[in-house]
Amino acid sequence: MPRHNLNDLLALVTVARERSFTRAAARLDVTQSALSHTIRNLEARLGVRLLTRTTRSVSTTDAGERLVRSIGPKFEEIEADLSAVAELGERPAGTIRITSIDHPIDAIIWPRLAKVLPQYPDLNVELTVDYGLTNIVGDRYDIGVRFGDQIEKDMIAVRISPDVKMAIAGSPAYLKGRDKPMTPRDLLSHRCINLRLSTSGGLYAWELAKGSKKLQARVEGQIVCNSVNQMLNAALDGFGLVFLPMPVIQSYADKGKLVTVMEDWCPTFPGYHAFYPSRRQSSRALKIVIDAIRHRPDGVAATKPAKAGHG
Repeated sequence: MPRHNLNDLLALVTVARERSFTRAAARLDVTQSALSHTIRNLEARLGVRLLTRTTRSVSTTDAGERLVRSIGPKFEEIEADLSAVAELGERPAGTIRITSIDHPIDAIIWPRLAKVLPQYPDLNVELTVDYGLTNIVGDRYDIGVRFGDQIEKDMIAVRISPDVKMAIAGSPAYLKGRDKPMTPRDLLSHRCINLRLSTSGGLYAWELAKGSKKLQARVEGQIVCNSVNQMLNAALDGFGLVFLPMPVIQSYADKGKLVTVMEDWCPTFPGYHAFYPSRRQSSRALKIVIDAIRHRPDGVAATKPAKAGHG
């Protein structure tokens, strides 16, 4: 294929990822009609349909999916290498996209970045709240944040928090006149505040553990939310029990606004970790962000990035 047709392949990858000609055209800074013409010409040259178009969405055919899976990572590697070369100058620049749930963004990532970003005016950060297990490579994020045991083995992982103790809590108004739950079975007689997972669309099952016993509790209640802050507000207003990281509710428990229950069934998860593909290590902007949000217990100096699930 002629060298100038690499732009056509980039157009295909962008449409496939955005699942929209309108959004892809905006990202590529071309008109929608020009982008459609490019894709039609590419399909004609290859002799195979690459995209299936409807009035509402765009999806890849089997041939299109195979091609995008093959060439997409190569374009990302080229972009990473170009960014690394551009950053050899005095001032690091570019945009680092981070996906995470809202608690680590609010309590960990943003407070640390706010201290560092003023030193790098050409370094931009995009923060996205997402409760799904996002594919950071496929969705073009630079960094993802999850608990340490949820990270794929081929990623580089860096701890950004100590281990996180979970808690079940409710307001004094909700618990008044009710027996406090002692076991997972007791939760069936309580109203609980559920979390909707964005990827699967299902409800999060509370991951409980006591000694060697581990189970996932399916709970019911009047309120379903899709973020920590919404769940916390619902619990404070007396709409039921909530299952959240202890750091989220600690200050409210200290003030008596929330009461913790079933402490012996609440597990400790292996801390929040930032993770990224190994090929992104060459980015100076990425290194600055990772170093800024890295967990440093007792002021200890930063250590080298760890393999996934550790650090």
